[in-house]
Amino acid sequence: MKTKPHVWIKLRFLFSVSSSFFNLIPKTPVAKTRVWAPVAAISTITASVNESPVAKNRVWTQISRTAATTALINGTPDGNLVEVRDDHPINSTDVFRKWGCSDSEIAKIFVRRPSLRRADPNLIQSKLNVLSLLGLTSADLVKIINCRPRFLSCRINRCFDERIEFFLELFGSRDFLRKAIVRNPSLLIYDLNSKIKRVVELYEGMGVARKDFILMVSSRPTMISRTSFNDEKLEYIRRTGVSKKSKMYKYVVVLMGISRLETIREKVGNLEKFGFSEDEVLGLFGRSPLVLTLSVDKVQRNMTYVLGTMKLPARAVLDCPFLLYANLEVVLKPRFLLAGKIEEMGLAPQIKGPKLFRALRMKEDRFLGAFVTCHPESLSNALMEYYRNMKGLKRLAVASKKNLRQGFPF
Repeated sequence: MKTKPHVWIKLRFLFSVSSSFFNLIPKTPVAKTRVWAPVAAISTITASVNESPVAKNRVWTQISRTAATTALINGTPDGNLVEVRDDHPINSTDVFRKWGCSDSEIAKIFVRRPSLRRADPNLIQSKLNVLSLLGLTSADLVKIINCRPRFLSCRINRCFDERIEFFLELFGSRDFLRKAIVRNPSLLIYDLNSKIKRVVELYEGMGVARKDFILMVSSRPTMISRTSFNDEKLEYIRRTGVSKKSKMYKYVVVLMGISRLETIREKVGNLEKFGFSEDEVLGLFGRSPLVLTLSVDKVQRNMTYVLGTMKLPARAVLDCPFLLYANLEVVLKPRFLLAGKIEEMGLAPQIKGPKLFRALRMKEDRFLGAFVTCHPESLSNALMEYYRNMKGLKRLAVASKKNLRQGFPF
């Protein structure tokens, strides 16, 4: 059976049409797609940005959706359409680089949170857009990731409008809010109603003014997450004897609020071992609240040296709390031993009586000028060498000491 000539003609025509059809398809990269959106739609969406700053984060999403719909309906561009380029980032590194991060900053971010290398670029881009609305920079982002490695894995855009409105009213300025977020990035993660607002109302009910609350939140980043009060803590605060008008009141309330009840009992009992009553210890907390931040080990070592070696009465600590704050190996021990050396050499001025307390509180340069370099050069060099040797002494077996982390220090 012979094939008819018109069959071959039809088959050739079919192949030519198919190749022509595939040649009409635009060969554009997948990462960059050209679509067309109406001018009226773009102007309408852009006008909404002025009403709410958060709308900036949604503008290009709306434009892309409108452009895609218009391209499907109209097919080809006409006079009422404008071209919109949708540049999809290839990976998270590309997103960070386009956002303004340098290569060194990107490396620091990935070292702290390696899983961000494989993160969805679109999710990272949306969260960086939120941070841009707050005025955060790439340097701020590095600090945030270093402090909270999982920050970009959290839902930071949850209740964003309401959260930022509340924070602006609380902090008073956008710049102060930015600094507070860098200091404590979890402000964008904590539940707004059950955590943040509840803690603010709690401290206001305790008599802490709004400006004092802002100051304490900046200095104590864990304040919102760890605050808790009960009847025993409130009794401790009352027994400190600090009035609500005192400048120390906000420190006493905040440090008591963020400290565990077991820790407070332990630190009170530790000072009671050296002959203080519970009321005296709580009175010390009222006059110098930062004693609550000192570890039990440091208080024990300083108190042992003050009572055993310096032969001072225990009440000296109540009058001069800096004896607990001072570094034993760098300040207390070298200066006290130098005072004995000066007395042994018969030099003046000597470090005795009230001068001892003033000498212990002096800065290094002032201390050396008052008691070391004031002597002739030969004596001054001898005293300086002795003082440096005393400062170089380390505690016995300090190198083999094991640091056991017990979580939050308070």
